[in-house]
Amino acid sequence: MTVGAFLGVFALMFVLELPDKTFLATVIMSTKARPLMVAFGASLALTVQMAVAVGAGSLLTLFPVHWKDLIVGILFLGGSAYLLFVPESQEEEKGRREAALEKFGSRWKEITTAFVVIFIGEFGDLTQIQGANFEAKLHQPLEVFLASSLALICVSFIGAYSGRALQRVVPLKRIRLGGGLIFAGLGVWTLVSLGVAVG
Repeated sequence: MTVGAFLGVFALMFVLELPDKTFLATVIMSTKARPLMVAFGASLALTVQMAVAVGAGSLLTLFPVHWKDLIVGILFLGGSAYLLFVPESQEEEKGRREAALEKFGSRWKEITTAFVVIFIGEFGDLTQIQGANFEAKLHQPLEVFLASSLALICVSFIGAYSGRALQRVVPLKRIRLGGGLIFAGLGVWTLVSLGVAVG
């Protein structure tokens, strides 16, 4: 994988995670617990989930090339539709529900609680699906895992330490719009490439 492709996966996963419910849950949990402990727990959960996603993406490579490209294109377009048409207020409400926890106690309890909340919230989430999607497209499991995990860890720390300030500077609506347009472009490009290859 080239440096450009690595940075591209990093950037797309970073943008995709910002308006996500797990990011919002991290922001909310950090108001009830030590931000560093929340960031550690969330980062660990997201990294484990990205390992699951890359494994699933590797399974997609077993499909015939045309079927795999069709699935990847549809997943990109599905991610785009989700970002463009699901209101951020719905994501905020999901984040609040997932973070509705009692005041935490010890550092280990804070880390464990953040891990469990984010791990459960990330199952089947858009970033996990797109992680699998990137692996199926690029066939570089280690690089996709590292780029995606680093992006999600960065977002976890941003959420734990300055999520509310970030949302004041860049509204979630704009973040979601940017991510949705990027994924729409990738989906269309993948399907057009498939049509050219088949034709």
